Amino acid sequence: MFIRKLGIDLGTANTVVFVPQKGIIINEPTVVAVSTDNNQVLAIGNDAKDMVGRTPELIKTYKPLKDGVIADYKITKALLHYFINKALGNLRFVKPDIIISAPCGITSTERRAIIDAAKEAGAKDVFVVKEPILAALGANIPINEPSGNMVVNIGGGTAEIAVISLGGIVAFSSIRVAGNKMDSAVTDYIRKKYNIAIGERTAENAKINIGSAISIKEKNEYEITGGDLSEGLPKNLNINSNEIAEALINVLKEIIQAIKNVLSETPPELVADIMQRGMFLTGGSGLLKNLDVLITRATGVPVYVADDALFCVAKGTGIILENLDLYKRSLMSYK
Repeated sequence: MFIRKLGIDLGTANTVVFVPQKGIIINEPTVVAVSTDNNQVLAIGNDAKDMVGRTPELIKTYKPLKDGVIADYKITKALLHYFINKALGNLRFVKPDIIISAPCGITSTERRAIIDAAKEAGAKDVFVVKEPILAALGANIPINEPSGNMVVNIGGGTAEIAVISLGGIVAFSSIRVAGNKMDSAVTDYIRKKYNIAIGERTAENAKINIGSAISIKEKNEYEITGGDLSEGLPKNLNINSNEIAEALINVLKEIIQAIKNVLSETPPELVADIMQRGMFLTGGSGLLKNLDVLITRATGVPVYVADDALFCVAKGTGIILENLDLYKRSLMSYK
């Protein structure tokens, strides 16, 4: 079967590729390893992620997207070329139509950079769609209905909060506070409390394995290894889920304040819909344990974690690809 359409959830942390009638075929880190002496790309995706924190001086690992938008155009183009070719396999002569996700707060210049990079990487037509629209579709929310639906999509680089009605975004907030900031908060907490330096992968693994948005009675423990800053030697340390919750307090406060701001800007009729239907958490960082409980406590609105939350945006690209006419008002731009 010829692949003529691709959906790409181009995330700060991970890139997911969706093919209609096949589903998700690629899910790899948005990481590129580059040789510093000749600027040659050495590895992309999983292979590059394995190198993070372990490279010699002549090799550097990059995350070419910062806060959901392109920070390094050349490396992003190489990344897209890799994922498009991997999706097409032996059919590299085909130029597919592509839908790519983008944050709500993206500028026209940033949007143009995504379109140009994708076309130079081998795409035919490129459609850019805002992440909350895709996340809502992937969570099976009927976005074209005349009623209010609220989505909180928390990825690696951004938290996208939006109220959607009649296929468009009525109120939104796009803040550059999400999974990466959570990892940094854990790293800072361990350094201040224990005088131990840990890497971002260690912090992320601790968050995923035992992380909680609130303190809990039955706290889980997790062993980490870092560098003792006073002695300069490796040291093992057991941390618990309540310490992760304490580390994340300020980051989660920012996300909750953004949610409150969106609710305050939403017309009363749509707020009534949201109170009845609840809001939906999507994105990898939306899977943080008890985050739904914390948001409900802070806002009074029921919160539900969407099924397959990590892949809602990618699934949303597939739904639009198969129904372009139905969702054309949701397309941000195309060329």
